[in-house]
Amino acid sequence: MLRAVEGGVTLAVRAQPGARKTAITGMYGVGAAAQLKIAVHAPPIDGKANSALTAFLADTFGVARNRVELISGELSRSKVFCLFGIDLKVAHATVARWT
Repeated sequence: MLRAVEGGVTLAVRAQPGARKTAITGMYGVGAAAQLKIAVHAPPIDGKANSALTAFLADTFGVARNRVELISGELSRSKVFCLFGIDLKVAHATVARWT
């Protein structure tokens, strides 16, 4: 789910758009294929859910919104984000608090 990359970490996410509120709801899958499951209030129309996920991840990990980049899964529920300026240990600790 979390992997160290140059300049930050990647985070695998399973989005659930159209939810009542935006929140981390648990884990999806196990092992290397695990994803952080996030319910997203925004609908999956015109990139609104992706924008809401980007803003939510920036707030959750305490980075500026421009430090969160969607790198794959633009039209899929399974997405990978790159969080720049985050250490892998800090990212693991942040995820552990929410799951």
